[in-house]
Amino acid sequence: MVRKVDFPIPELEEMEHYPPHLWYKGNRALLARPKISIVGSRRPLSYTRSAVMQLAAALSRRGIVIVSGAAMGVDALAHRGAGVSNTIAVMGCGLDHRYPAINASLIGEIEEKGLVMSQFEPGFRARGWSFVVRNETVVALGSVLVVAQADRDSGTMRSVAFAEKMGKKIYVLPHRLGESEGTNDLLKEGRAEAIYDIDAFASLFGASEEASGGEDFILYCKSAPSYEEAVKRFGDRLFEAELEGRIAIENGRVILL
Repeated sequence: MVRKVDFPIPELEEMEHYPPHLWYKGNRALLARPKISIVGSRRPLSYTRSAVMQLAAALSRRGIVIVSGAAMGVDALAHRGAGVSNTIAVMGCGLDHRYPAINASLIGEIEEKGLVMSQFEPGFRARGWSFVVRNETVVALGSVLVVAQADRDSGTMRSVAFAEKMGKKIYVLPHRLGESEGTNDLLKEGRAEAIYDIDAFASLFGASEEASGGEDFILYCKSAPSYEEAVKRFGDRLFEAELEGRIAIENGRVILL
């Protein structure tokens, strides 16, 4: 069900103009948790794809909610890496549309288990300018902005401009010469910091659940439990670990690698 926001969201005070209207579907309690925004290219390199999944999962394990824009590429990877119950998707259309269509299934999962938000009333179809509006909201919600990959003069670099105007710290993934020239420019100009170690970066925002006295996921996996039992017990965390290459599923059993 689409609901109209009737409560304040302090982070949005950093926008040039506080949104006059907001709609949402899902778990509004995620707004009260620490949040980091991750954005980037719709055509990520294989290196970027892997790094974004690992980064979003590492932050999620530390209780950080990942905010992105549900677009193809980096956005979708960030949502998936975080786990759909630990992510906020900000849309450039009304919440009765799931755009882009290629991510309709992902958006539907986030509606059910995470949080989907929009400044646009139901019935509104995305326009070029509405994505710019969406980007400002994505940036405002996070305490910092992570830019995974970006070309010069891309929409992602508009998000960087919003972050700088809001005084937010910007982090980027390091790239080779000739790739992701937008983020390389940010590093060269001293406008961003590089993430050279994903776990070290994630640790800036808290301890991993696995090291904080909670249920010991690694110890559990060492017992080679059945896949069905592990899914029931750990849900999204199991999928994250598989994507990160920390576990494998063999003959219906979870194997720690």
